[in-house]
Amino acid sequence: MTLSPARVPATGVRRLTTTLYGYAFLDDFVLLYPVYALLFADTGLSLWQISSLFALWSVTGVLLEVPSGAWADTASRRRLLWIGPLLTAAGFALWVAVPSYGAFAAGFVLWGAGGALGSGALEALVYDELDHLGAAGRYARVMGRARAARLTGTVASLGLAGPVFAQGGYAAVGAASLLACALTALTATRFPEHRVRPETGGEGWAATLRTGLAQVRRDRSVRGALLLVPAVAAVWGALDEYTPLLVREIGVAEATVPYLIMLLWAGATVGSLLAGPAERLGTTGFAALLAGAALVLAVGGASRSLTGIALVGLAFAGFQLAEVLADVRLQHRIDESRRATLTSVASLATELATVATFGAYALLGAGLSHGTVFAVLAVPYLMTALALLRARAATARR
Repeated sequence: MTLSPARVPATGVRRLTTTLYGYAFLDDFVLLYPVYALLFADTGLSLWQISSLFALWSVTGVLLEVPSGAWADTASRRRLLWIGPLLTAAGFALWVAVPSYGAFAAGFVLWGAGGALGSGALEALVYDELDHLGAAGRYARVMGRARAARLTGTVASLGLAGPVFAQGGYAAVGAASLLACALTALTATRFPEHRVRPETGGEGWAATLRTGLAQVRRDRSVRGALLLVPAVAAVWGALDEYTPLLVREIGVAEATVPYLIMLLWAGATVGSLLAGPAERLGTTGFAALLAGAALVLAVGGASRSLTGIALVGLAFAGFQLAEVLADVRLQHRIDESRRATLTSVASLATELATVATFGAYALLGAGLSHGTVFAVLAVPYLMTALALLRARAATARR
């Protein structure tokens, strides 16, 4: 039974959320982020070698995403959350200590594995611990703030990477990144974990994965909530990678580009912080949020101006909010024993849809401006909003 707000154990919630926000901030406070492509190039790698490293990183995540989520439903989620950053740290150490194509490839495999261990496990642990405390209704607000903390970590790492690199080069930013990973792992050990792990009859994560997928096939509400996650997250997540090109297209100086990118991230941060109040949105409100953000994105992208960039930031705020709310819907519909598994399935679907969006962007960008491509890729959100309204109408007729 969910406790009333007055009876929710405040100390337990505070410990959980403080740990979560610190973990989220540190996990993205990696000073290597803005310079690792430069490290690869300065080591002598060609463009195709660098591209192959990014592909290897994506493939590692795709292959490990769902098995690691199923594993998180049969093992300690807290343990996976502190092992993951240590694997990432080992990869970064290889990059800086023995910079070469082989070391970079091994580092990306380790980084991909570390990220996969945390994907699904984090959301599942937070939801179940809040539920244990009688505070599952706070999940949207808590995860919205966690995403804001993660974005803040990214922005802080961008701001510090330049001065640290100027003082000590790749060795200095590498050492700072290793320290951040170590602190992330240490913070993860403070997560509470009261879940009693289920008996699996010796079959392990494979059995958990089978039963989780069976629930998706059997339950239409679970299937719809799972598919909504990639429908919301994939396109704008892919567009984020092209925002520097969009900004440069309006004719600003190169030195101004990072500041405008920070404006876009500020919009996404605001969207995360609105997740708590916005959880009350029903299906119609959620569809209106998606449609409104899509229209703002289309206008902002097509305008090719500073005002347009601000509008894209506003659209990103809407999409970030919708992404958090889509995760909330999924968590409310799946049970504890399969929570990490199905969350990882949703993440895998998002990854695949994001890759497809990259392909679509490449095809459209061959003949259109970046602003026009942004406008065109707002269309899938309008289609998703329409599908939600049709599904709601069909349910009302039953």
